[in-house]
Amino acid sequence: MRVRAWPVWVAPVLLTLAVTLTGLGRAQLWRDELATWSAATRPVGDLVRLAGTIDAASGPYYLLVHGWVELAGDSTTALRLPSALAMTGAAGLTAVLGARLAGFRAGLLAGLLFAVLPGTSRYGQEARPYALATLLAVAATLLLVAASRRPGAARWVAYALVVAALGLVHLVALTLLAAHAVWVLADRPGGAAERARRLGRWALAVLPAALVVAPLVVLARGQRGRQLDWVDAARPGDLAALAGGVTQSGVVGGLLVGLAALGAARLGRRALLPGGAVLLPMVMLFVAGSLVPLWVPRYLVFVVPFGCVLAGVALTVAPLPPAVAVVVLAGLLGLPDQAALRRTHEWPRGATVDYRGAARIVADERRPGDAIVYEPRDSWLFLDLGLAYHLGDRLPRDVLASEDPVRRGDLWAAECARPAACLAGVDRVWLVVAGRRADPVAAVPGAKGDALRTFRVQRVRQPHGLTVALLSRR
Repeated sequence: MRVRAWPVWVAPVLLTLAVTLTGLGRAQLWRDELATWSAATRPVGDLVRLAGTIDAASGPYYLLVHGWVELAGDSTTALRLPSALAMTGAAGLTAVLGARLAGFRAGLLAGLLFAVLPGTSRYGQEARPYALATLLAVAATLLLVAASRRPGAARWVAYALVVAALGLVHLVALTLLAAHAVWVLADRPGGAAERARRLGRWALAVLPAALVVAPLVVLARGQRGRQLDWVDAARPGDLAALAGGVTQSGVVGGLLVGLAALGAARLGRRALLPGGAVLLPMVMLFVAGSLVPLWVPRYLVFVVPFGCVLAGVALTVAPLPPAVAVVVLAGLLGLPDQAALRRTHEWPRGATVDYRGAARIVADERRPGDAIVYEPRDSWLFLDLGLAYHLGDRLPRDVLASEDPVRRGDLWAAECARPAACLAGVDRVWLVVAGRRADPVAAVPGAKGDALRTFRVQRVRQPHGLTVALLSRR
């Protein structure tokens, strides 16, 4: 059967679907996904309040997941399935974009290469907005090409709607518009007046999206200090690590960069759109990240399909069988990372936090009247969310929580000011501490630690990344 007998997107879609669904629920939810679960399972009013407090940038995504959870539940597989489907759609659209810009074979190879990248699996198996942003970024670019070459109100409206959705899902992905603007100006020859008309038409399409997203930008900017307090300023060395970060494999990332560079050289002027869609968001985020804490490699996952388009062009210099062999090689080189990301989503891979193991320890030995205490309480590890997700109604009473995260409109609970008084009447306490601690009570500072030292340690267990101690009243 001839390859062209099938639409260019079919093979990439089927391959990506198979890859992303394999082991979809195997790795337990990690800290960022626990934040998604906590937000998405709140009533809509409480979810809106959370967006106003700490996580406005992710608020629209949380609202989408809230609706999904109402239909599909909140199992690990259910929470991740929308991302797997989004990455599958992104693979198909990558193939279509590549075919539109450089021919059928370039599109097919681009889509297949995107399917086998470890990063496609990693972010296609994560309950976070990056897969959806990737889908929307490719869709917006494809619509831009269609609207520019066959102008029509319906195409520009569709483009405007997708750009607005892209901004609502992932604000950083709006840096893609810089590449769109450059391409609109340079795509076709014409005088200054003609270029101004093209740019004006594009700006008119983008304007509604800007108006929709602007309030979110203002709100998110005010929350940056809390939301990104863990991010360091960008350094030149970070650029060298970016390809490995977004593809989740240094070797595969290096191969992709090399192929993309060859493809850009082969395309010449036609590389302006995919090349700009890779380079301009990267440069803009790096410059911004050197001034304020914004440089997080996974924020740029949405540029990967455009790199794959360029790589697909490079592979067309060879007949189809050897070109497909290079795609297979990329898949084989990424197999260790594919296996690792299905064990844990933490980075580095050895830094697993075994919330499920800790929950199992508590569930096996808990008694009515038991309490549970966490240290640290306000960290990004979300110890309380991890235990709550896995234990549900079996979770012991969170005795030190004076106000839970939902009531606070936050991701963290407030703890009582007088721990000894809050622990009065409690005979057994489960203490969950980050890291491996021979003496877990000693790891608890201040009045909280003093109150816990009135108990004696009965047992200490250490699931990966955590210490779980059972304390009983002296």
